[in-house]
Amino acid sequence: MAQINLLPWREAHREEKKKQFLTQLAGVCILAVGAAFLWIQSVEGSIENQRTRNNMLQTEISQLEKQVQEIKDLKRKRRELIDRMKVIQDLEGKRSIIVHYFDEFAKAMPDGVYITSIKRTGNNLSIRGVSDSNNRVSTLMRRLDKSEWFSEPNLKSVEAAPKHGPQSSIFRMQLKAILPLDEQNRVTKK
Repeated sequence: MAQINLLPWREAHREEKKKQFLTQLAGVCILAVGAAFLWIQSVEGSIENQRTRNNMLQTEISQLEKQVQEIKDLKRKRRELIDRMKVIQDLEGKRSIIVHYFDEFAKAMPDGVYITSIKRTGNNLSIRGVSDSNNRVSTLMRRLDKSEWFSEPNLKSVEAAPKHGPQSSIFRMQLKAILPLDEQNRVTKK
């Protein structure tokens, strides 16, 4: 048998396989780097797109929050205006009531009784005055009790006042100012 030396052929074949392997390895690495680069670019593009959307949403949210705050301010101002209107309507409806009180008080006043001060706290009236006699104070109390504008007259004190006359006295009285039913209905309708 003849001797054939296949060693150089194997060496060349091995070198060629090695070159093919390195070429394929370099191609795969280039493809992997290219694919990674494209993937990174795609992800960064998506992130940038999401940031743009987030910024747009933040801008819209801030505009909506401003509008919500404006609406709250408008509602508060509306509530204040309604409260003011209600106060004005109440005052307008009740402005003639004080005239009725004074008119009724003047009608109840007998001769010989003089009022020196009237103080009103809520619906309670404190009255101080001078009377020619105790009978005239009793007459005033009866008339005030019969009035539909006053109730519960209560005599607090009576003191002799000789400087005003021989039978004169200084008195203190308390009573309540009330609204008659027809006047209450008229005020609430306005």
